[in-house]
Amino acid sequence: MTTKNADPWDSAAVRARIAVMSQQDPERQRFGADCHDYRLRPPLEEGVIRAFEQQLGIALPDSFRSFVRHVADGGAGPDYGVVGLTEEIDDEEALYGLYQECLQPGFLAAPFTYSEKTARPNSLHGTLVIGEIGCGMFSRLVVTGPCAGQVWLDDPDWGGFAPGPDFREWYSTWLASDPPRRGGGPS
Repeated sequence: MTTKNADPWDSAAVRARIAVMSQQDPERQRFGADCHDYRLRPPLEEGVIRAFEQQLGIALPDSFRSFVRHVADGGAGPDYGVVGLTEEIDDEEALYGLYQECLQPGFLAAPFTYSEKTARPNSLHGTLVIGEIGCGMFSRLVVTGPCAGQVWLDDPDWGGFAPGPDFREWYSTWLASDPPRRGGGPS
């Protein structure tokens, strides 16, 4: 599987940017910052990633695979952060059941057949939940098919299931976002 952004991430640059974001937001006013606290989990060794892929019969999309290998196995990121491949999720969190479903044999390896926005499909096979947005919405990484590497919005109540950018663009957009405004007015 090849994407347009298969180059390794610059881990030092990502970590430096997150440190700046943390300094600019000491009160954790950016949405989700109070949850991820601008912390990244350690990156994964190649063997751990390969074992995850082999166990589930998949190849992770290049931009995401490079991220977990060179930057972090989850942590600070859009909304409530990025879920790590080896992260233990509390069984009382909304994310728990969806993530467990993704790890069932055949779920990720099954073809992802969508290419455009749709009402909530019966099957989200071929997608891995990588983040919680809140209010029943989640970010899902497409693992199989022509949209592999894209992060789709899973909003069953209002927006259905909608395509988004490649993982690298999705995460980089968050990194480039402005700090929260103080005082509630425009800056």
